Amino acid sequence: MRSIRLRILVVCVVLAIAGVGAWQLLPDSGVKKTPIRLGTTDVVSSLDPAVAYDAGSWALYSGLYQSLMTFNRGSSVPVPDAAKTCGFTDTGLRTFTCEMRDDLHFSNGHELTAEDVKFSLDRVLDIKNGSGPSPLLTTIKTIDVSGDKVIIHLKTRDATFASKIATGAGAIVDHTEYPAKKARTGDTVVGSGPYVLKEYKKGVTAKLEPNPQYKGAIAKTGVPIEIHYFKQPDQLNAAWKSGRLDATHRELPPEVLSQLSPGATEEHVNEVAGNEIRNLVFNVHPSAPMAKVGLRRAAANLIDRPRLAADVYEGTVEPLYSTIPQGVTGHSTAFFDAYPKVDVAKAKSLAADAGATTPVSITLGYSRTSVTDKEAAVLKKQLENGGVFKVTLAGASDWTKFQDNYTKGKYDAYALGWIADFPDADNYAQPLVGTDNSYSNGFSDSRINGLISQTQQFSDRGRTTQLFRQIQDQVADEVPLIPLWQRTDYVVTSKDISGGQYLSDGTGVWRIWELGWL
Repeated sequence: MRSIRLRILVVCVVLAIAGVGAWQLLPDSGVKKTPIRLGTTDVVSSLDPAVAYDAGSWALYSGLYQSLMTFNRGSSVPVPDAAKTCGFTDTGLRTFTCEMRDDLHFSNGHELTAEDVKFSLDRVLDIKNGSGPSPLLTTIKTIDVSGDKVIIHLKTRDATFASKIATGAGAIVDHTEYPAKKARTGDTVVGSGPYVLKEYKKGVTAKLEPNPQYKGAIAKTGVPIEIHYFKQPDQLNAAWKSGRLDATHRELPPEVLSQLSPGATEEHVNEVAGNEIRNLVFNVHPSAPMAKVGLRRAAANLIDRPRLAADVYEGTVEPLYSTIPQGVTGHSTAFFDAYPKVDVAKAKSLAADAGATTPVSITLGYSRTSVTDKEAAVLKKQLENGGVFKVTLAGASDWTKFQDNYTKGKYDAYALGWIADFPDADNYAQPLVGTDNSYSNGFSDSRINGLISQTQQFSDRGRTTQLFRQIQDQVADEVPLIPLWQRTDYVVTSKDISGGQYLSDGTGVWRIWELGWL
């Protein structure tokens, strides 16, 4: 999902010796019910899961909506949530059947049925919003309902399908409350998740309380949560330092992250191995200047990732040379192999071979923060090295406006983050470089599409490694995007908060029910 969106081992760096520290204990059944104040710079683009596919929205959805399946903390295998049982009922991995739990209800008291599940999945595909999660559901052909069973027929084999519907793309909504063909507006949510939304002020706060009607995979909900949204990392840090927050997640300023101490006694620092990535995406629609692959290859010869990591992020990110990050099965160094160093002469030669008159004027779009302003300035300088490109920066202060601009092709290039929705390299392939991808850049390559389809054939995901490496080689050749970096995910909590190490596992999910008071 776009980050402003793999579940792998959570590394808890506080009190790492002598076992698990007392602060790591799960929330007790004690009486303290004061809301925990959680701060973030993520943006919620919409409360409607059919039209949002970004980290801020999905973090909120994970507490408010239910899907057929979910992931337990620390696990990469999806388990039933709103469903009682789920699984493929044929040997061809093309018929997926779920039996619903009994006596499920939405937060408005309406019964949740198999018909609501069908409605919700069909709705995502019917609306097909450019900023929505429909790229995750492209293998769905038809959906049938038989009593309390949902039978999903797929166009092709898809071994990752259970993981896909365990995400926000599978969020179940009340068919009487959400319109079938358009987005739901307003500041309320009707869901069946472990929390209910009691109050919402867009861009300011979201107040959540445990849902007493919830029935699903989570054994116990936690305390009330107040989410506070900040536009700038510096604002988030100021609120944290002044004691106005009890926990923070995404994103303190790089200079603060670089100074976090695993041994700090006044706060708890929780670190998740990095799988958030950032790409420089090119608009390749026929009328765009970067439609010429030679110019995209020229740009790839000009990007200096180590310098970007040092100058902007103070070493808190790692240079990335493929669409699949380190630590994920299928990772390679395709872009390093193809473009091992900054080569201005090669960039000029490629631009000339493409028949371009230099400098080529392009617009670089990005969502503005104090950090991304610096990043954009560095990218501009690098792309203009040698005179191949003339870059105009177009920073958007509003995330939803930025989304609208790039989905409508108003930028020639744009910087976008990505946080995987589920623990498989497929989530760095189909949504990013497949046809009708979530980056909305117009890229489509039949070979890549074919390779993606092949990877979805195997239940044994270890058999897909070479296929994913072929995908990355092809991406490095076609350059619809340039991978820039990946980074570690940090959750910082005050010393009287428990469960912080479980809040995030590097995906967009927030396990807010794990938070509690010591």
